[in-house]
Amino acid sequence: MPVKKMRDIPGTTFFDGPMATKGFALNKMAFSFNSQEGRDAFKNDEEGTMEKYGLSEAQKEAVRKRDVLGMIREGGSIYYLAKFGQILGLNVQDFGGLQTGRTTEEFQAYLDSQGVGKDNG
Repeated sequence: MPVKKMRDIPGTTFFDGPMATKGFALNKMAFSFNSQEGRDAFKNDEEGTMEKYGLSEAQKEAVRKRDVLGMIREGGSIYYLAKFGQILGLNVQDFGGLQTGRTTEEFQAYLDSQGVGKDNG
C-alpha cells in the first residue's frame, strides 16, 4: 500500500524520517540533558557542547536565540527539546504557547476552554 504524502498544514513542521536525520545531532545533545552532567556541561559551555554534538550552524543559532520553533524547523523533536525546559526555565505550558503562537497564559486559557485537565464528568 503506497504511503500518501502529508498535506501542508500552515505553521506545522512534520517530524518524519528526513527531519529526524536533519535533527539527529540536536536531538542527541538534548537527550544528554537527561543527566545532570549533560545539563551542567551545556550551562558551563554552550558553544563547546554544541560543537561536541556536531550541530549545524542553523541549529546552533536557534539554540543561541532560544528559538524553540527554529529548533523544530531544524529537525528538533519536541520530545527531546522539552529537555531544554529545565535549562531554559520553561515548562510544558510555555512550550505549548511557543508551538501555537500564543503566550503561556493564552495557551493555558485555550486548554481551560477545551476542558483539558478539568473534570468533565
